[in-house]
Amino acid sequence: MAHDHKNGLEVIPRDPAKIKKIWMTALILFIITAVEFVLAFTMPRGLLLYAIFIILTIVKAYYIMMEFMHLGEEAKPLFYSIIVPIIFLVWLVIALMKEGSEIFVMRW
Repeated sequence: MAHDHKNGLEVIPRDPAKIKKIWMTALILFIITAVEFVLAFTMPRGLLLYAIFIILTIVKAYYIMMEFMHLGEEAKPLFYSIIVPIIFLVWLVIALMKEGSEIFVMRW
């Protein structure tokens, strides 16, 4: 009863399309991060800068979810069940920050 199979690692040939997609994803994320970095040192602190950071962070999170979590190929209800709560959470954080700053201003 001899088994005739190899023990060890089977090497699969490289897929150029997958490698190109990985590099394109890295490039897109790098560009968005570079824009954030440049804006952090060139724009004055304020609501506009924070809004830009929040929007770029959501764009990066969306892109990471679509590429690395493979949600781009999934059904739309699954996609919306993840994105819609994130939008509401971001809105909640912004609303709480706004209300907190208004309460702080009223106290002084």
